[in-house]
Amino acid sequence: MTEQLPKRVRARLAALVAQYELGPAAEERLSIFLAELAEDEHAPTTVRDPSAAVDVHVADALAGLEIEQLRAAGRIADLGAGAGVPGLILAAALPNARVALLESVGRKCAFMDRVAAAMGLDNAEVVPGRAETWADGLGACDAVTARALAPLPVLAEYAAPLLRLGGALVAWKGTPDAAEDADGEAAARILGLSSADRRAVTPYDGADRHSLYLYLKVGSTPNQYPRRPGIARKRPLRASSGG
Repeated sequence: MTEQLPKRVRARLAALVAQYELGPAAEERLSIFLAELAEDEHAPTTVRDPSAAVDVHVADALAGLEIEQLRAAGRIADLGAGAGVPGLILAAALPNARVALLESVGRKCAFMDRVAAAMGLDNAEVVPGRAETWADGLGACDAVTARALAPLPVLAEYAAPLLRLGGALVAWKGTPDAAEDADGEAAARILGLSSADRRAVTPYDGADRHSLYLYLKVGSTPNQYPRRPGIARKRPLRASSGG
């Protein structure tokens, strides 16, 4: 499958695999991911050209491996998994981890199921539904990931109930404003999470405003969280209200 990709894409993919010490099996699976995106005009992403997707999707997702807690995780939940980024990329990179890809839109679930099968990922499971109602995940996850999904306080409410003590929420963000940062901190205090560790990352040239936000589960999450589906977005926890 790798040979079907343009030479520049093959070289970039090989460099990423070497950078993160992933090995040939991961390289082949990631090449299949890029090929599947390119071939499916209905793929749930606007970035399908492998020349762009190798950076915008693959390199960006692999940047999460710079977080030690994510790289060591045995059970990962990717929220709002969409086209499978970062979930399918992480499943390819971390064959010893179990990755659940939560997605509420049926056509996106169908796409991820098909691509996961094409990639030969027996450690990835597509879970149709929402984080707020995923009972099997409560307190069971070593890491929760989310990319371009929601503001920080909303992500914290989605993730905290799913994390075991010591588990990590890793959120792919741009550069949130001060109000979102403050709201994220307020939500973290309420939900049993640590203050955020913000790490600037540059997964590819031109991506100079990308950040990974890391929150650790340091205490119990009150039983009233998560609230009913939709409430976290409608009435997010805020610094100004104290929750």
